[in-house]
Amino acid sequence: MNEFDRIAEFFAPLAGEAGLGLKDDAAVLTPPHGRQLVLTVDQMLEAVHFLPGDDPAMIARKLLRRNLSDLAAMGAVPLGYLLTTALPPNLPEGWLKGFAAGLAADQNQFGITLLGGDSSSSRTGIALSATLLGHVAPGQALRRNGAKAGDEIWVTGTIGDAALGLEARLGNRPDPTGFLTRRSLLPEPRTGLSLAGIVNAAIDISDGLIQDLGHICRESGLSAVVQAALVPTSPEAAALGPEVLERRLTGGDDYELILAVSPEKTEALCAVCAGIKITRIGIFKAGEGVEISGDNNAPLNLASSGWKHF
Repeated sequence: MNEFDRIAEFFAPLAGEAGLGLKDDAAVLTPPHGRQLVLTVDQMLEAVHFLPGDDPAMIARKLLRRNLSDLAAMGAVPLGYLLTTALPPNLPEGWLKGFAAGLAADQNQFGITLLGGDSSSSRTGIALSATLLGHVAPGQALRRNGAKAGDEIWVTGTIGDAALGLEARLGNRPDPTGFLTRRSLLPEPRTGLSLAGIVNAAIDISDGLIQDLGHICRESGLSAVVQAALVPTSPEAAALGPEVLERRLTGGDDYELILAVSPEKTEALCAVCAGIKITRIGIFKAGEGVEISGDNNAPLNLASSGWKHF
């Protein structure tokens, strides 16, 4: 199939009204009245962000969910997305069909539509990117620079499952239930939480809990103390023993949220996050950097703080 046949067959059915059927050069979008737009973009490359042979539907869903997690970290409501693909010319039609089905599944789940994008060919592997658009009330976008000394550090979900799941997919760890593998393939973006007025700063965990927490510290001019024993773990990760602790703290790809919350807002936070596991793991204070306390409050030194792209 040529480029235009691919667009008409697999992507045009995903377009919403603003996407104009993918028949024009750009989308025409009217944002909700009185709201600010929030935009984020992320890419996924074969053999870097996903493995050759991975289910194309899962690849599509993870591509969207990585970006949806960024919107969740800003407190934004998802609106729609732009998609770019660079695909090998001999890619089977079945791959495209599965990829489009994955996009459709998450469009339905998260209430978004395709607005447009670009399609190109690749000489080697598959390259994908998605630009997500969301909206917030004016001045209500959550930032990394709003944490205050004395704020508590909270996280959603369990930490470290995705990194352990990747190791399982590579054949380096057991995963008898398949839970860790699924967490690696399909994160759960924490969209839909009304965090404005409760949370002072936020970030999602893409490159590792410690490294991403360090971004809040740097932008807010603070340090953080994390109690390693408090970092929530799934039963499946716990079954692997304490030797996976460093991997859990630094592996990344969780797409859970780190939240800075004043102690007096704890009750409100719990109410907003009803139905989602949330855990207090530490505190922000004056200073620089991230401290990790292990057994008996002894400092825990890690070989790395998280994923490095270069």
